[in-house]
Amino acid sequence: MTTRRQAAEIKRRIPRQTRATETAAAILEGAAQILEAGGLAGFTTNAVAERAGVSIGTLYQYFADKNAILLALARQQVGLGLADIGRALSGEIDPTPEGRVRAMVRAAIHAFRGRQRARKAVMEAVLSQGHHAELMLPIIAFIAQHRVGAAPEAVFATMTPLQMFVMSRAVIGVLRAAVLEEQPFFKSRPYEDELVRLVLAYVGSVTKEAAAAR
Repeated sequence: MTTRRQAAEIKRRIPRQTRATETAAAILEGAAQILEAGGLAGFTTNAVAERAGVSIGTLYQYFADKNAILLALARQQVGLGLADIGRALSGEIDPTPEGRVRAMVRAAIHAFRGRQRARKAVMEAVLSQGHHAELMLPIIAFIAQHRVGAAPEAVFATMTPLQMFVMSRAVIGVLRAAVLEEQPFFKSRPYEDELVRLVLAYVGSVTKEAAAAR
């Protein structure tokens, strides 16, 4: 049975945990704003602390250095992006196969809240620090949920792990190249259309081949 004293301690802990979460989120948001404004050139822990409205000492309670902030920001955005893509593939936005693919592609393009400069800076930092493989783990786990064994109406239900690997890396590669090269068409409808075409063509070929083999 929870005593009155234990209950009081729990009540005191919850606000502190909430504040800690809010402080960490504010630091990451401040980091994203600085990266969007000036890229990695002006990215320092002092600048992030000032933008987030916290002391430098408080920042160091959460993050060891600016590289830790960049990695945390990358992890955060991967999680948010996968959540958006998951909703797209579930058919919440458009239940048709093409609609699901387009919603997925659109979510991937507009990840990072559309902050293209910040996205590029984080991507460059992750690649230079060698954390790319680590950040692929949640993506791999997500992909595994949308391949063989998924509901029959799922877009990728008939694809093998190898086929999912090829398709997902093709899309990730095209997205990464456009971000790193700062392509002006990145957020355009024609670019979105071509990515949708790429996915639908591959899925269509795989589906046709699977049907012929039955």
